[in-house]
Amino acid sequence: MKEDLADYSEAESAASTIARHSVHVPKSAVGIARFLAFAGPAIIVSVGYMDPGNWGTDIGAGSQFNYNLLWAVVLAGLGAMFLQNLSARLGVAADIDLANGCRVRYGDRWKIPLWVAAQIAIVACDLAEVIGSAVALQLLFHVPLLWGVFLTALDVLLILMLEKFGFRKLEAIVLALVGIIATCFVIELIKCGPDWGQAAVHTVIPWMGGKDAILLAVGIIGATIMPHNLYLHSALVRTRKFSSKEVALKMNRLDTYLALGIATLVNAAILIVAAATFYRSGHYNVSELSDAYHLLKPILGGLAPIAFAIGLLASGQSSTITGTLAGQVVMEGLLGLKIKPAYQRLLTRALAIVPAALVIAIKGDGDTLGLLIFSQIILSMQLPFAIFPLVAMTGDKKVMGKYVSSKAVHVFGWCVGLVILCLNVVLIIQTI
Repeated sequence: MKEDLADYSEAESAASTIARHSVHVPKSAVGIARFLAFAGPAIIVSVGYMDPGNWGTDIGAGSQFNYNLLWAVVLAGLGAMFLQNLSARLGVAADIDLANGCRVRYGDRWKIPLWVAAQIAIVACDLAEVIGSAVALQLLFHVPLLWGVFLTALDVLLILMLEKFGFRKLEAIVLALVGIIATCFVIELIKCGPDWGQAAVHTVIPWMGGKDAILLAVGIIGATIMPHNLYLHSALVRTRKFSSKEVALKMNRLDTYLALGIATLVNAAILIVAAATFYRSGHYNVSELSDAYHLLKPILGGLAPIAFAIGLLASGQSSTITGTLAGQVVMEGLLGLKIKPAYQRLLTRALAIVPAALVIAIKGDGDTLGLLIFSQIILSMQLPFAIFPLVAMTGDKKVMGKYVSSKAVHVFGWCVGLVILCLNVVLIIQTI
């Protein structure tokens, strides 16, 4: 380790975008009031687990393989809860965020490679948001897909507007968007009438059916356990000013389990809806989000496709907020650079718009779902670069003090990282 992380605060930027201790938790708060004072960081992080990339992998899995890959959604959700809890624990117990911690711990030699890996993940996530938002605009307002791709650049103005409201109001806005997404899929589930018995069986019985199934399973993992969100969560929990670390750890753990539990249920709902509508009706290979929209109307009726499109738009816009915050945390933490969020967002969005626009210009409106799945596989490839440093730091007593991870948790964390690494290797070999 380059230097003692107890002196970490000296290496941290004096003016961080996500201000430390900007949200005061009253000492007198008890029960639900105390939880609500801490709640929020995991809600923002959970948005990344319901972005259009998840829609792509879940719809692809449900339409091709019925309920068979539901176990991957559940397993990825549990893995996300475990890793995000470690991230929150690092931020609360050690009062450091993962990005700054990596810069201090590993020094200049590794900060650029780690930043590149995180930035690739953010661009891949942004690519999914671009495609998802553009498709939603096309479905709701008949905007040509290519125009919709360029219109998504305007969300920089949304970020600038939201910044003025303060962090708690930003959390409330994100919560409202999450509520819209969840409500839309409750409507879908009610209308599609899934086989709950089959769904229950496949949540616990793993199944692999060849290269395509492996591809989707890895895509589901990449879409769910997002590497840049591990950096983000450790920074977001530091916005709370509290008097007891024990209480803060407990409340943030509850916040993480609740928010990511909802995200996992939403992802499961997307796959279940795809299986109960497309697979059951013989549409085994839904290749586009727009196909899913148009197929829902004759199968489920007029309200279902509208709910689908509104949920998709809410998903893309809420994920925009998460991507912007994660980009700022990673750039400030790993590189020690601080630029205006609008500029950072424009750079990231430009890197995502170019490939999306090129694919649509060359191939027309075809294969947007394939592009979404590809973006999630790229996300999965970057996961080890965030997981291994996180597990190493939370298992280091010099960093965590008495809140260091137990031996069992530490070993399990390494196992999770190694399993994901092995899945990626298998995917590369299968693809070649």
